[in-house]
Amino acid sequence: MAVKSEKIKGKLIINEYDSSNLKTTEYNTETNELIVEFKKGGKYSYNKVPISIFTKMRKAESQGSYFSKNISRSYKYKKLS
Repeated sequence: MAVKSEKIKGKLIINEYDSSNLKTTEYNTETNELIVEFKKGGKYSYNKVPISIFTKMRKAESQGSYFSKNISRSYKYKKLS
C-alpha cells in the first residue's frame, strides 16, 4: 500500500500517496465527489464515486493502477486546475 498519510476533516477524507502518478485525493463522504491531484500536474473532480470504490482504491496494492482501471474512465469528471 502506498498511502503516506490520511486525514479526516469532517466529511472529507484526505490522502497523500507514495505513487508514481497520484499525489493526493480528497473524498467527500456526503457528496461522493473525489478530487484527484496528479504528480505531473492537474487536479480533477470525479462525480458520484461510491465510498466502496474509494475504499478499494485506498486498500489496493497500487492506488494509481486501481484508479486507472476502475475510476478514471468510469465516472464523469471535470478539470479543476
